[in-house]
Amino acid sequence: MNMEKENNPIYDRNTLEFVTVALEFCTFVEQAGQAGLFDFTDKAVKLLPLLYLKATLLPEVEDTDDEEPELTVTEEMYETVRTRIATLLGEKDSYLETFHADMQYSDTPIAAFISENLADVYQDAGNFISQFRQGNEEVMQQAIFLCRTNFREFWGQQLLNALKALHAVRYSDEEYLETNDE
Repeated sequence: MNMEKENNPIYDRNTLEFVTVALEFCTFVEQAGQAGLFDFTDKAVKLLPLLYLKATLLPEVEDTDDEEPELTVTEEMYETVRTRIATLLGEKDSYLETFHADMQYSDTPIAAFISENLADVYQDAGNFISQFRQGNEEVMQQAIFLCRTNFREFWGQQLLNALKALHAVRYSDEEYLETNDE
């Protein structure tokens, strides 16, 4: 199934820009902890809105495959990313979740974790990147379809939840003072 490059969603500018930003995000979270807390949160509050925007611009594609693609982000990789971010953020990792599905049945706020949100986004972005790198147009098109679907149904909200919490960490007075003390 060799498609023309023109009108092919794989070579669409928005797809290629998403690939670039998703790759940058994956590298960023895989290296979490190599820079300090301020640098991490400062870059995260810039990168996450860009990733969200690029995901919303992915072209619509049809579901081309009945077969589930091979997922390359293992549980171990997910856990490594989650742990690195949790360690870096420390007590700032947890926040009160207001968009949780169980919230409507609960009188008490539900705790959530930035590290889990970002690891969830990493899992989908990482799987997308590895499928896209295969160079098989059918697999690449299916990767776009799955990424769009998972973004709408799951990781878009996870990204926004993390961004809201990271915004509070990045722009808190306490954080501002810490960077001025360094």
